[in-house]
Amino acid sequence: MTAAVATHDPITLLNASHELLSNDVTLKRAARLLVKGKAVVHEGHDGRFLRHWPWPKVLILVKYVKIAADVLYRPPTVSRKGVLRRDGHRCAYCGRQANTIDHVVPRSRGGAMSWKNLVAACRTCNGAKGNRTPDEARMPLLRQPYTPKRFQLNFAG
Repeated sequence: MTAAVATHDPITLLNASHELLSNDVTLKRAARLLVKGKAVVHEGHDGRFLRHWPWPKVLILVKYVKIAADVLYRPPTVSRKGVLRRDGHRCAYCGRQANTIDHVVPRSRGGAMSWKNLVAACRTCNGAKGNRTPDEARMPLLRQPYTPKRFQLNFAG
């Protein structure tokens, strides 16, 4: 990593037990946790400082925070960004770089806005498939869509 660290780089937050709580804490939130003494810098960027703390990469909470299992393990909310992350920004039809999402069963035919009906797609394949199912368009899926775990989306590129 270069010495120039962007202020919008996501920061990882760990519970006192080293369990992952979030992988996308903002710098503002991280600074607030540090100033209030609720977290310490577990891993920082070399040569950069935020006041008298190393510029944080990973924060760890000072006290354990109990989280209800139903909150911790419920599926994440469906979003364009989430679908692209889940699929690694790869088109489900051709494998090239994807920048759009596609409904496997089109919405006009009753297709839901759900994890199992959305895939990442490149603009070319999305346009070629149109308002058809993959079978009708003769464009088989390279991989089946699935509902990711809550924290899987935080680690995907």
